[in-house]
Amino acid sequence: MGEAAGIGSVREIPAVQAARIGERPAVTVGGQTFSYADLGARAGRACANLRALGLEAGQRVAWLGSNSIHWFDIAFGSALADGCFLPINYRLSVGEIAYIVEHSEAPLLVVTEDMLDLARAACAELAVPPRIVSAGFALPGHARIDQGALVPAQQPEGLGGDILQLYTSGTTGRPKGACLSDANYAAFLVAAQQIDGFDYTEDDIVLIAVPIFHVAGFNVVMASLASGSHVIVHREFDAGAVMETIARERVTRTFLVPAMINALLHSGSDADVSSMRSIGYGASPISEAVLTGAQARFGCDFVQYYGMTESAGGGSSLAPQDHHGALLRSCGKPWPGLEMAILGPDGTPLPDGEVGEIVIRGPMITTGYWRNPEASADAIRDGWLHTGDAGLRSADGFYFVQDRVKDMIVSGGENIYPAEVENALAGCPGVVEVAVIGVPSDRWGEEVKAIVVPGPDAPDAAAVIDWARSRIAAYKLPKSVDFIPALPRNASGKVLKRELRAPYWKGRDRAVS
Repeated sequence: MGEAAGIGSVREIPAVQAARIGERPAVTVGGQTFSYADLGARAGRACANLRALGLEAGQRVAWLGSNSIHWFDIAFGSALADGCFLPINYRLSVGEIAYIVEHSEAPLLVVTEDMLDLARAACAELAVPPRIVSAGFALPGHARIDQGALVPAQQPEGLGGDILQLYTSGTTGRPKGACLSDANYAAFLVAAQQIDGFDYTEDDIVLIAVPIFHVAGFNVVMASLASGSHVIVHREFDAGAVMETIARERVTRTFLVPAMINALLHSGSDADVSSMRSIGYGASPISEAVLTGAQARFGCDFVQYYGMTESAGGGSSLAPQDHHGALLRSCGKPWPGLEMAILGPDGTPLPDGEVGEIVIRGPMITTGYWRNPEASADAIRDGWLHTGDAGLRSADGFYFVQDRVKDMIVSGGENIYPAEVENALAGCPGVVEVAVIGVPSDRWGEEVKAIVVPGPDAPDAAAVIDWARSRIAAYKLPKSVDFIPALPRNASGKVLKRELRAPYWKGRDRAVS
């Protein structure tokens, strides 16, 4: 693991592992396998090239590209050059990408060939566009990040500044750039060695099928490489391809969002998955039906992770031995080195069993939002990061996420958490996925609506409601059910409930959005 290798930060990974286990496979991506020596030399070259392009300490290096070896070049190269890696979600619109590039003040935008048109379109909207740098292809008139002599990475002295800036999904407005430091990730690497599912070894083969412009993907990569594991990266998620890779490469670990786990269960694949040791999951709620189905199919440990981009992904985890009974709905206990609490509206701690806002404190908390002191002050108060999630703590220290505070439905004076209703509906035969929202009601203020993605032999609305009737209180039952082909999601796999709510609230006010 990282500690055994003497790795104290992300910036140390390339040099330390190249010297220690240089010939071992580090990354397989795009049909090629790169050793730890390759990884270190490529990081050293990228660092030299970024500095030659004029990158100054603290400046952001924007990245717009699909999962590839060049992601690793820039992630490590920018950190070694005292810059800050800024991976951008390529699924965003041109305008959204332009906003992030401009707001971040990144002087360089590194792109893969498949993203060049998107990058050019975004830059065309800017008065002062960044310099476009190519990764893996010739672009006349532009520098190329992967050209020139390979240079062994040098081990830096001490901790650097910000090494990662990730823009939040912006579900409530303009995205905010959460700044994560070398110190944040030094704390993450220490914690990861003590957490089930992150305690990788040199014997592990870790599959990355999530986007690595997201904090979860970044964390799995860094924990794996700090431990000397072999990382296999898919360009994008494909359920059949994931199952085939697990069987062919004898994959031992992976991290998936619940929607991906659900897709694997519905893939029809009979691939041999007996090599799996653990599957981590998080980023959005999972139904008990999907979780128990996955446990039966894969027969390995499952570990739930709860955290935020602003906490470097850290928060709590539900250990494999706790995946039973009522605890299946828990997000577990706080990570080593982190504290969690439940606060009331006035900011005072609530007793066990009472619902309030979940807050997190510790060395993994963001240094703040880039160029946004007001949002930083609102999110971090008295050292506590306010998650925006409603939840409670049990008497034995387990945390339970009820729902997003803003997603809570207030119907006839009763607080209804959509996740509870979704969990009740998830096992209904013929229901592939379900999201629950509040819609206007002249009588109740809001009422519960279920949005269902149907499968074969789909039930009608009455059957869906009847299924839930014996599982939740009557006042929590959906008053109506709509059927749609797919739920809208962001790149993290989170359902965009604001989009689902919008048609029903058009022209009307809602207390939360």
